[in-house]
Amino acid sequence: MELVLRPFLAANPLLPHILYSIGLMEGLGIFLSRRAETIRRMSRSSVSNNSFSSMRESSLHSAIKKWYFLDGDKLEDRVDGFIVDIVRGDLLIEIQVANFSAIKPKLLRLLDNHKVRLVYPIPRVKWIVYKSMATGETYGRRRSQRKGRLTDIFNELVGIPDLLSKSNFSIEVLMIEMEETWCNDGRGSWSRRGVSIEDRRLLRVLERIVFEQKTDLLKVLPEDLPRPFTNRDLSERLGIPVSQSRKITYVLRKIGAIACVGREGNQMLFTCIRLDANQGKL
Repeated sequence: MELVLRPFLAANPLLPHILYSIGLMEGLGIFLSRRAETIRRMSRSSVSNNSFSSMRESSLHSAIKKWYFLDGDKLEDRVDGFIVDIVRGDLLIEIQVANFSAIKPKLLRLLDNHKVRLVYPIPRVKWIVYKSMATGETYGRRRSQRKGRLTDIFNELVGIPDLLSKSNFSIEVLMIEMEETWCNDGRGSWSRRGVSIEDRRLLRVLERIVFEQKTDLLKVLPEDLPRPFTNRDLSERLGIPVSQSRKITYVLRKIGAIACVGREGNQMLFTCIRLDANQGKL
C-alpha cells in the first residue's frame, strides 16, 4: 500500500493532513450521532407520567411541578414535538425558574395552537444553607437579607415582551419561601467569592398572582405614583434602582399599557393607557 501511495504523496505533500482531517470529521460525525441517540434514549426513559422529576430538573423545578399538579393532569407530556411540564385539559403549563429567553422559541411554537401558562417562582423568603466540600454535610443556616418582590418578574419579561400581547398566553407568579445550598468549591460566581449554588429547594408557596390581562401588569405601579410619572418617580415609590424601573416601563410600553407623553429634563414622562376588554387580554 505504501508503494502505491508514494507517487501521490510526493506530488501532494498535504494529502496525509487532508486524509487525517477527513478521518477526524468522520469520527466526530459518528460521535455526535451516537451522542444524540444516547440523549434521545435517556430522555425517553426519564419521562414518565407518574414521576415528578427527571435528570435535567432542579429540585426547585421538580417541587413546584409536584405542588402545581392536580388529579387528571398529564406530566411531561409531548405536545407538538415538545415535552410540556403539565397538560391540564387544553392548557399547557410550563414552569421556568429563570431565563425566559431560553424558553421563548418553545413558547412561540406552542402558542400557535394552544393556551399556555408560564409559571415563575420569586423567593420572598430565602434561607442559605452552607455545605462542607470535604464532608458533604451542612454546617450552618441563615436567612438572606434579599427579599424577592413582584417587580422581579420584569427582569425576565424584558426577554419576551412580544409574547405578552398574545391572547392565549398567561403568567403566574409564585411568591415562595425556599432554601438555597451553598458550597465553597471555588467554582461559583465572583460575587459570592467562588461559592457555588448547589441546589434550591422549595419550602412553601406563600402567594400566587396570575397575569391574564395586559392591565394586570399595572398592579406593580404604586397608587401614589404621579401622573405623568418618570422612571425616577417609579424608582423612589417602589424603593428599587432606576435600572429596575426602566425594565418595568420598557415592558409596559411594549405591550401598550403605558405611553411616553413627553420629557422632563432628561427624564421620559409616562402615563397609563386605557384599554378595552380585547386590548387588555394578556
